[in-house]
Amino acid sequence: MSQSTSKAPSIVEFIAAAKRLGFEDIQVTEMSDSTRSAQEAANAIGCEIKRIVKSIVFKSKETSEPILVLASGVNRIDEKLIAKSLGQKLSKANAEFVKNETGFTIGGIPPFGHKKKLITFIDESLCAYSQLWAAAGTPFAVFPLTPAHLLQYSAGKVISVCSV
Repeated sequence: MSQSTSKAPSIVEFIAAAKRLGFEDIQVTEMSDSTRSAQEAANAIGCEIKRIVKSIVFKSKETSEPILVLASGVNRIDEKLIAKSLGQKLSKANAEFVKNETGFTIGGIPPFGHKKKLITFIDESLCAYSQLWAAAGTPFAVFPLTPAHLLQYSAGKVISVCSV
């Protein structure tokens, strides 16, 4: 894992947002290899893919509100389970919608610190690990966190996000 000292503007914005939420000791690492996908992140970090928090944004079909799902890198999200918990049908969000609603591009969306508060669901399987890794504003930046950090700072609802 290689670390860079330069910080892209979106990383600086994310760190500032995290600190405003109370995450004072956040440690962001810029990687030389891409962390855009869960597998790329796991490879770059040298951890199990199940410890990667992938941030997937959906769009409510009824209200057009963004819905953030934080899932383990190994899990495939079942949109019907999210829709049932939300009480609304979902559609895929395109890159422009994601950037406008979160302030971040796909592949670098952190689990919190977005430009506005998002309805958030957290994959219950993430709570089983002592350390997780998530995107930190770009497809080349990550940071470690615990499930407690994830719950506290995202203010998400823990649910099953994948069918068995």
